[in-house]
Amino acid sequence: MLNPSRMNIHEYQAKAILKKFGVPVPEGVVAETPQEALEGAKKIQKITGTDTWAVKAQIHAGGRGKGGGVKIAKNPGEVTTYASEIIGMQLVTHQTGKEGKKVSKVLVEQGVYYAGENSIKEYYLSILLNRATGRNTIMYSTEGGMDIEGVAEKTPHLIFREEIDPKTGLLTFQVRKIAFNLGLSGKVFKNMMQFVPCIYDAYISSDASLIEINPVIKTSDDRILAADAKINLDDNAMFRHPEYETLRDITEEDPTELEAGKYNLNFVKLDGNVGCMVNGAGLAMATMDIIKLSGGDPANFLDVGGTASARTVEAGFRIILKDPNVRAILINIFGGIVRCDRVAQGVVDAYNAIGTIKIPVIVRLQGTNAEEAKRLIDNSGLRVHSVISLQEAADIVKKVV
Repeated sequence: MLNPSRMNIHEYQAKAILKKFGVPVPEGVVAETPQEALEGAKKIQKITGTDTWAVKAQIHAGGRGKGGGVKIAKNPGEVTTYASEIIGMQLVTHQTGKEGKKVSKVLVEQGVYYAGENSIKEYYLSILLNRATGRNTIMYSTEGGMDIEGVAEKTPHLIFREEIDPKTGLLTFQVRKIAFNLGLSGKVFKNMMQFVPCIYDAYISSDASLIEINPVIKTSDDRILAADAKINLDDNAMFRHPEYETLRDITEEDPTELEAGKYNLNFVKLDGNVGCMVNGAGLAMATMDIIKLSGGDPANFLDVGGTASARTVEAGFRIILKDPNVRAILINIFGGIVRCDRVAQGVVDAYNAIGTIKIPVIVRLQGTNAEEAKRLIDNSGLRVHSVISLQEAADIVKKVV
C-alpha cells in the first residue's frame, strides 16, 4: 500500500521514548523561545558539566544540519543567538521541498563532541521491516553522519544488514556480529552490545515502523550515545499506545491529509496533474499506472474504501480540488462490497453539492449494478465522462492533460 500509515514524531520525542528503554541519549531540553533555550542550557550544564551545546531545529524532516537548522554553541550567549536565528525560520532541506518548514521549537542538548575529538566516531543504525522477507532488519554502517545517503549510493559495501527471525527475536551472536563489523573492541564493544538490544526493544515495544539513529556516537571516553533519533510510529497500532497520540504535531502534517483522515479516507498528496479517487489500494496503484502511461501524472493517492458513499465521495472531490495543479479527476470504483449505482448517485450528489467543477471528471464504475450506474451518470446532465474500460479512461486522460 502506498500510504505508509505512520505517525512521524520530533527528535526530542523519539529520544524520550528511547530513554524509557534504556537507550543512552544526550541530556536535552526543548525550548520555544531563546530565553527558554538559555535556561535549558544552564540546566544541562549543572547536570552534565558540559561547556558546549547543540541547538537543533525540531521539524519532521532530515538534513537539518545542511539547511542551517543545527548549530554548536560554545557559550550560553551563543545558545541564545542560535535559538533566536532558528526559531521562526523557514528551514529548507532536501526532505522539505523548496517551500521548507517553519521551526517553532528547538532542542538544546549537551555537546557530545567533547575532549579528544580525534577519537570520536560516528556510526549509522536503523531498524525497519523488510517486507520481502517478513523480517525486521537492522541496517548499520561505520560511516554515519549527514552523508549516509552518499555512502549507500557510492560505497554500498559499507552498509551491513542483519535480519531478525520473528520466532527467535534478536540473538546475542547477531549483536556481537554488529559490534564486530563496526570495528569495535574493549569497553566500547561491550557498550554497543548493550545499546543494540535496547534499540531493538524500543522498536518492538513501541510498534515503530522505523527507528533511525544517525549518528550513533562513540565518545572520546568510549560511551555509545544516540546523538540523533528518528522514529515513525505505526498508526495502525495506536490503539495499543494511547499515550503516543499526544505526540502528534498537526502543524507538521499536510492539511489535506488531515482533512481526509476526518472522513476515514486514505490520502497521500503527490506532485502530478490528474486526481484519483479509487476504492482499494491495488486498484489505486493500477489507476496511477494508467495515468502515467497516458501521459499524465497522479496528483494523489486516494482510497475511499469499500463503503464509498455520497459523503465520502464529496469529501474526496473537495480534497482533490484544493490542489491547483489538478487538470482532471479520474474516479475508478469496483463495486464489490458497495453497489456501483450507489456510488454513481454519490458522484451526482457530490457534483451538485460542490457546484460547477471546471475540470474534466472521468468516471469508471465496474461490478455490482454497473449498468444502472452508467445510466444514472449518463442521464444526470452533468459534465462527466462515463466510461466502461480503463482504456477509455486512459484515452480521455490523454486528451485533457
